[in-house]
Amino acid sequence: MKRKAKKNPASKAVVPISGGMDSSVLLHLAANRYNKIIAVSYDYGQKHCDKEINCASFQIESIDMPVDRLHIKLPFFKDICQASSLLNNNIAVAKAKDVMGDPQTVNYVPFRNLMLLSISLAIAENAGASTVFHGAAQADSVAGFWDGSQEFLDQINKVSALNRRNRITIQAPLLDKSKEEIIKLGLKLGVNFSQTWTCYEGEEQACGECTACSLRIKGFIDASYIDPLNYKISIPWEKYKCKVIN
Repeated sequence: MKRKAKKNPASKAVVPISGGMDSSVLLHLAANRYNKIIAVSYDYGQKHCDKEINCASFQIESIDMPVDRLHIKLPFFKDICQASSLLNNNIAVAKAKDVMGDPQTVNYVPFRNLMLLSISLAIAENAGASTVFHGAAQADSVAGFWDGSQEFLDQINKVSALNRRNRITIQAPLLDKSKEEIIKLGLKLGVNFSQTWTCYEGEEQACGECTACSLRIKGFIDASYIDPLNYKISIPWEKYKCKVIN
C-alpha cells in the first residue's frame, strides 16, 4: 500500500534508511509528512550491509513520492571500530542469551549514530531540508545503545541548534515506541516487513539469536503476528497464537 505525502512544496526531510524494521517504518511515516524525501543509506563495512541495502532499495521504491537516494560508503569505520562485532570478522555477533544485562555489548559500533547523523545533518543543510530523522526506538537503550536514547537526541539537537543560519532538527518519532507498537504502525502504513532486514549476521537467513533478531521476534510475538522473515531457528508462532499478516 502506497501513501501520498502532504502537498507542501517547502517540506523536505533527510531519512537514513538501513532497510531495517524501524527505519523502514520511519521512511513510510516521513512520506506521510513531507513533500520530498532524501533517503540515505550508509555502508560502513557492516556484515549485513548487502542485506540492508537491498531492503532499503525496496522500501524506497515502495513509497509514492519523489525520493533522492544517496548511498554513502564509509570504509574508515573498519579501521577505527575494530572492537565491534559488526565490523570485525574475528568477533562473533553476540547472541541475546549471552549478553543479558550487558550495558554495552560487542554489537555496539562506537559513536556510529553520532557520525552518521552528523553526515545526515550536512546533507540536510546542503539540500535545504529542515528535518533529519533518526530511527532510534525504545528498545535501543535496553539493548545497550546509548546513542539511541532520549538523552543523546536532546544533546545532538543542542549541537545542531548552534548553526547560525540553518536550523535543522533531528526527530525520532519511534523513540518512545516498543517493537510491538512499531510493527502495528508499520502495518497501518503499508510496510512490507518481508523486505526488511534486522539480523546482524549477513547470511542468507536471519540467525534468530542475535540481540537484534531477538527484539524483532519478541515484537512480532507481542503484536500477535508471524514475522514473514525466514529464520535459521524454528519459532513456535502457533504457541503464541500469532497470525499471518494479510
